[in-house]
Amino acid sequence: MPTTPQPTRTTRTKAQQREETTRALVEHARRLFAAKGYAHVSLTEIVQAAGVTKGALYHHFSGKDDVFRAVLEHVHGEVAERIADAAPDADPWTQLVAGCRAFLTASTEPGIQRIMLIDAPSVLGWSDWRDLDAATSMQQLEAALTQLVDDGVIVDQPITPLAHLLSGAMNEAALWLARSPNRDRDLEDTMATLTRLLQSLRG
Repeated sequence: MPTTPQPTRTTRTKAQQREETTRALVEHARRLFAAKGYAHVSLTEIVQAAGVTKGALYHHFSGKDDVFRAVLEHVHGEVAERIADAAPDADPWTQLVAGCRAFLTASTEPGIQRIMLIDAPSVLGWSDWRDLDAATSMQQLEAALTQLVDDGVIVDQPITPLAHLLSGAMNEAALWLARSPNRDRDLEDTMATLTRLLQSLRG
């Protein structure tokens, strides 16, 4: 009776090698981009830090901007996880406020702030940067606001413009907080102000 061919050890090893190479390039590129900024990091530095050749890099990425996009996607995913984990068992209102705090806290960390809010718009272009943001934190914000409208917690209104207004305000606040000489104090003041703003939406 014929049997289904099984993947060979060589095939699995090559797949694992590709995954390991990609992961090493993204991890080391992220560290370099966070520390020095996109403009001051070369491909040579990235491949030397990752312990691979430029040929290996070009096998996985088209160039430095493509590596940066992979790093940015990883950063966005990390921030999204922090938002989702902020208050998973709480009521929707508490989840919204906790998620906003998680976003502001994460995005004011120097490495994340440099990659996600400073370098990303210029490297990817405003449109691509907005599309990536819309697929992660903006999507979470819209989902939270939609739930609160459905529950009658906040006044029924168009969600998309509201989400863009709140997201823009938080992005600007994150940039300000990252340069603050007293970030912990200013974060608390920002959250107090944002919470009052959110409270005004309640029905």
